[in-house]
Amino acid sequence: MISTLGSLFFSEVMEFPPCSLCWYQRIAMYPLCAVFLVGIYQGARATLAFATPLVAMGWLTALYHNLIHWEIIPESASPCREGIPCSIRYIEWLNFVTIPLLSLTAFTMLALLLIKTKRMMADEK
Repeated sequence: MISTLGSLFFSEVMEFPPCSLCWYQRIAMYPLCAVFLVGIYQGARATLAFATPLVAMGWLTALYHNLIHWEIIPESASPCREGIPCSIRYIEWLNFVTIPLLSLTAFTMLALLLIKTKRMMADEK
């Protein structure tokens, strides 16, 4: 929920237009709010089944986006051909915290929570 509200804050309040990779990360993040909300009532097994692919896709996209920011992958290899470049840095807190890094951190935390949940379910058997 925090990531969803944060991305909406950056685009709607701060008026930072998202690049293509930002949109792909949003496509993976936004449904997770509903998946986890439904998961409260459906249980961990159903939540894992729906959340894991979204978190994995979002994490890989966020990692790719950060590799562009860190100049490990050239900008020419990004899907941002027109409009907002994928390498743009709207924020840079403490000289290293960017919006793609915030996204990567959020997806990493969610992945770790999903792994922990899966291990707890395995221990219950």
